[in-house]
Amino acid sequence: MKRFEQADVLGKLPEQFFAKLVKKVTSYVDQGYDVINLGQGNPDLPTPSHIVEALKEGADHSGYHKYSPFRGYPFLKQAAADFYKREYGVDLDPEKEVAVLFGGKVGLVELSQCYLNGGDIALVPDPGYPDYWSGIAMAGARMETMPLKKENEFLPDYTRLDDGVLDEAKLMFLNYPNNPTAGVATEAFFEETVEIAKKHDILVCHDFAYGAIGFDGQKPVSFLQVDGAKEVGIEIYTLSKTYNMAGWRVGFAVGNEQVIESINLLQDHFYVSLFGAVQHAAAEALNGPQDCVDDLVHTYENRRNAFIGRLKEHGWDVDAPKGSFFCWLPVPEGFTSESFADHLLDKAHVVVAPGIGFGKEGDKYVRAGLLTSEERLLEAADRIAKLL
Repeated sequence: MKRFEQADVLGKLPEQFFAKLVKKVTSYVDQGYDVINLGQGNPDLPTPSHIVEALKEGADHSGYHKYSPFRGYPFLKQAAADFYKREYGVDLDPEKEVAVLFGGKVGLVELSQCYLNGGDIALVPDPGYPDYWSGIAMAGARMETMPLKKENEFLPDYTRLDDGVLDEAKLMFLNYPNNPTAGVATEAFFEETVEIAKKHDILVCHDFAYGAIGFDGQKPVSFLQVDGAKEVGIEIYTLSKTYNMAGWRVGFAVGNEQVIESINLLQDHFYVSLFGAVQHAAAEALNGPQDCVDDLVHTYENRRNAFIGRLKEHGWDVDAPKGSFFCWLPVPEGFTSESFADHLLDKAHVVVAPGIGFGKEGDKYVRAGLLTSEERLLEAADRIAKLL
């Protein structure tokens, strides 16, 4: 078969670390082992029924069978603006400050195409979500890392970043509640971020994927709640986690008007927006009853308490996450994150994600997702304890 030479950019893309993990897990499942998979980030519960019904209703609407408006239906952008006003007290112009996205991941990758040229610097958290790297690689830009350490509550310490790097940096990615560390941000941290961004002329992108999931009565803070945030950046929100709509691929970017226009311009050349019925259902999710979100957070908090509580009963000193649906667990001495993950899979048939897949600073940890029942989480904790 004839071989065609790929574009150089494909050779620069980072390895999909988790594809390798899936392959390992599949081999154990195929051998008949009872595997408890805590390595995924895929919500395990169904989309709330009223949202599903809205999709069915929308599918019957013949107007949605045609091309959608390039930049999304006004009703969805208005719903996003209303959502931000209700949840965070943030005022948004739905036409100028909201961009409809094919899921949050797309917006995160697109932003690098909009604002980075070859050789430009982007600041990324380490550990952090690997798709930040993908967009930067596609733009031919380069990364400088911001270490996230336990002693600083898994927030970047800007005083430890080189002033020369800050002066050169054009883009910064943040993500709180954080994947993978489960750290949370404060208003004071975001205020400091705005000051740094203004001083060094850096565009800030806050990935708010887990924005609904805060524990112990604490609501996660939106970057846009802080004075001056819109001047220096945007926030990307996805319905994947808040409403268990991961497979629906719908989200939005909000904030700085110029940046939103840039995202819309790029998307004009990629897409003709989302299927109208999906937009109709997304608006229902944002505008409709929110008790389903409260129930979901309560479920994750109960799972957290059960899993972390059982690990502590067995003598493993681990911290309870303050947000997201992940637990960031320290690797025992003598292991790397990957060797420990392999050990758990081989001996306990429990899957966790090695922290090295999120960056160099992650190699002291593994990530476990609270994405199965309390019963299975307790069993996973018991299996792990036998190895420790």
